[in-house]
Amino acid sequence: MGLISFLKEKFSKKQTEDIDTYSEGMSKSRQNFSTKLNSLSKKYKKVNQEYFEELEEILIESDVGVKLTLKIIEDVLLESKEKHITDADEINEILIDHMFKGYMDKGESNTDVVFQENGPTVLLVVGVNGVGKTTTIAKLAKRYKDQGKSILLVAADTFRAGACEQLQIWADRLNVGIVTGPYNSDPSSVAYEGMAKAKNENIDLVIVDVAGRLQNKQYLMDELSKMKRVISKVIPDAPHETFLIIDATTGQNGVVQAKAFAEVTNLTGVVITKMDGTSKGGIILAIRDELGVPVRFIGLGEKMEDLKEFDLESYIYGLCVEK
Repeated sequence: MGLISFLKEKFSKKQTEDIDTYSEGMSKSRQNFSTKLNSLSKKYKKVNQEYFEELEEILIESDVGVKLTLKIIEDVLLESKEKHITDADEINEILIDHMFKGYMDKGESNTDVVFQENGPTVLLVVGVNGVGKTTTIAKLAKRYKDQGKSILLVAADTFRAGACEQLQIWADRLNVGIVTGPYNSDPSSVAYEGMAKAKNENIDLVIVDVAGRLQNKQYLMDELSKMKRVISKVIPDAPHETFLIIDATTGQNGVVQAKAFAEVTNLTGVVITKMDGTSKGGIILAIRDELGVPVRFIGLGEKMEDLKEFDLESYIYGLCVEK
């Protein structure tokens, strides 16, 4: 049984809110990818060189990325030749198997934040302006507050006008603590104050909003290095997690951003926002291939509960199975 057949059987028996959210949030990407894939299989009764060329175009146009696309096509060609498969529908199933395998082959795929047994867990959140960083921080805060965790937000993005005020609004709405500093103040000093407060009050999770100015990567690297030193002086071995926020609608530019951030900090996870707004859902596979870092959460809508733990099977099903 191929992966798609397995997923169809699995999800037909197990309808949940998460599956419905994935299905709805991936609808634009599914219409782009799955519809083209099915049209291609109807066009060719038996596969040939032209079929694989068009298949390659579909993957690239879905933001899977050129490097990963070529690897997937090569693997699909090899398997189809070894098994003497020429039926287009069977080839498409093999393709989806290799998309799944390509993600899994990049290493561990943990999603949820792993909390420290003793003392606060510190999560740094980085990303350029406009990707939904502040809203994502709020959604993460709500998620873990709903699980009974105590939360402290730290507004260390002090150079972006309005950043602290936006985070303050969310802290008030969610009724969680927040540490802020004056506009243009030293981000590390705000982070230090936040760590001290978290330690004194035995906070479970500290979420630090960090500036993401990629125009000067050296400056960003120095700033992050300083912040990490300051944080670890108060809470040893912290920060424990560093999440990068990427806007799915930016396409390959998002992959470029991800690679740039990976050069200046040790990312432990990626959060993909606005997946419901793009028709090119392959960006998740491209980022995983480029960084080897797992996607931890995915934004599938505007509501607070639409930030979901990333589930590879639900993602592949949402992307590849026509409704």
